[in-house]
Amino acid sequence: MPIIFTVLGICLGVKIGKSLHSGLFVGVGFVGLSVITALLTTSLGPALTDVVKNYDLKLAIFDMGWPAAASVAYNTAVGALVIPVCLGVNILMLITKTTRTVNIDLWNYWHFAFIGAIVYFTTQSLFWGFFAAIICCIITLVMADLTAPKFQKYYDNMDGISIPQPFCQSFVPFAYVINKGLDRIPRFDRLDMDAVGLKKKFGLLGEPLFLGVIVGCGIGALARYELPAILGLGIKMGAVMELIPRITRLFIDGLMPISDATKNIVEKKFKGYSVNIGMSPALVIGHPTTLVVSLLLIPTVLFLSVILPGNKFLPLASLAGMFYLFPVVLPITKGNVLKTFIIGLVALTVGLYFVTDLAPYFTMAAKDVFNATKDAAVNIPNGFEGGALDFASSLFAWVIYHLCCSIKIVGPILLSALALVMMLINRRQIIKTTIS
Repeated sequence: MPIIFTVLGICLGVKIGKSLHSGLFVGVGFVGLSVITALLTTSLGPALTDVVKNYDLKLAIFDMGWPAAASVAYNTAVGALVIPVCLGVNILMLITKTTRTVNIDLWNYWHFAFIGAIVYFTTQSLFWGFFAAIICCIITLVMADLTAPKFQKYYDNMDGISIPQPFCQSFVPFAYVINKGLDRIPRFDRLDMDAVGLKKKFGLLGEPLFLGVIVGCGIGALARYELPAILGLGIKMGAVMELIPRITRLFIDGLMPISDATKNIVEKKFKGYSVNIGMSPALVIGHPTTLVVSLLLIPTVLFLSVILPGNKFLPLASLAGMFYLFPVVLPITKGNVLKTFIIGLVALTVGLYFVTDLAPYFTMAAKDVFNATKDAAVNIPNGFEGGALDFASSLFAWVIYHLCCSIKIVGPILLSALALVMMLINRRQIIKTTIS
């Protein structure tokens, strides 16, 4: 990763020393985030597993986590070519002024490949696999443009940045509808409190660090740990809450020179046409509201998964990715903790059913990849189907899959029409902005 970003910086005209500095910061950021995610997974995973055993919670779909979904995505015929294909789509959309986002978040292209892969394995058609991936790419790029103004206004130091990651963007429809609905409830605005306000009102109790300790200790108690282990889990959860914001700062420091250079080059090529640089949502997952809401949703979603009728998916490994739900939701709720929690709760409740519905197709793809690669990440235990919150709980994944595979002919026509209309609306807005 440091080498890629260093070379990218040099190719974009950034000085060698500054490029190396950026590459190292990005690399250290990724390592740090991986270490913190691993700490969360290795600490919380066994505790949640013990909770499941203690209370005999058994569901038929095994949580493979996002590494399995990414492996399924990239180890297929669709995944092998998804980066050049989607980069080509992005360039074409820039030329036709149907997007202003330059998506350099190459790793997260696996989301496009994932939907393409499960459509491919269901239809046994590469054409429909790439069709699904390209439609997802187009919709995501337009959504990144539409959410960019509020995103840039809400977060500090995010001018010229957008988030073309489909998992994040798929929660925007939920956020707009629910946010509007909550605004219509009399006196609900009195509950307008962000994470900073929570800290002011409740002091230590409102800090992500302290909430992490409390939730960690609570889960440890439910797992029937001894007191030292309960306290240890609480401290580890608190450490995750405290360290994530510090690590995401490294991403920002490392990516800004690359972002600025890319922006300058594109704007020279397309004079008078401002662009946004598509970046990873990891840049902003350290926001206090994201941390607080994610932390509160972990035990809530675990409980809901057990009691919801018809749900067969018990999220465990996927819970470490909870932070990635909210980067483009917070600008809509303006950081309101209660609104953000309600949106996350509704979206994830629906998402559990999406995962349950897509599990047979995820399982089919995972078994094929395991037989070909022997990758342990996609080895589903006997007697289970496979699933993951990211990206199988996404509205985009579910809708695109069923319109491609369940409603043949009419479904792809509807998807094509939707993508075309979104591009035309976005083009009109881009031209209007450019002229003004």
